[in-house]
Amino acid sequence: MKKEDAEVAFAESARRLEEGRAALTNLMTEMQQGQQDYEALSKEGTKVTIGRLMTFNSFFAWKREQIEMQQGIILQLRAEKQKKLQALMEVMSYLKSIEQLKEKRLQEYKEEAMQEEQKMLDEIGLQLTMRRKAGEAS
Repeated sequence: MKKEDAEVAFAESARRLEEGRAALTNLMTEMQQGQQDYEALSKEGTKVTIGRLMTFNSFFAWKREQIEMQQGIILQLRAEKQKKLQALMEVMSYLKSIEQLKEKRLQEYKEEAMQEEQKMLDEIGLQLTMRRKAGEAS
């Protein structure tokens, strides 16, 4: 169950990271579109007013702020994903240790069972030998 929980947590953190990256891509696309709009407006030859320049300036500042915030979020999500991966690896390592211990115990059990079987066969062989000797003596 711990393994499944760790796998789910890791998958969830990976999904959130991908969503964060997609959001950053969207912000970058919006910024690029704004720059293209500004360049197109500048090339048209129409008079660019101070109000329009201020609007574009505010837009670009706002987008840069959003992009920086999203980059910070991505760093946090990356760290969270790394933490979840580490937790998953620890659980997997623990399970591997348990599996190795289980295999060792099974091997010890088989060896003990074989020793017991060998003892029984030795006793039967000894009894048969004793009977033969007793039968030959009579």
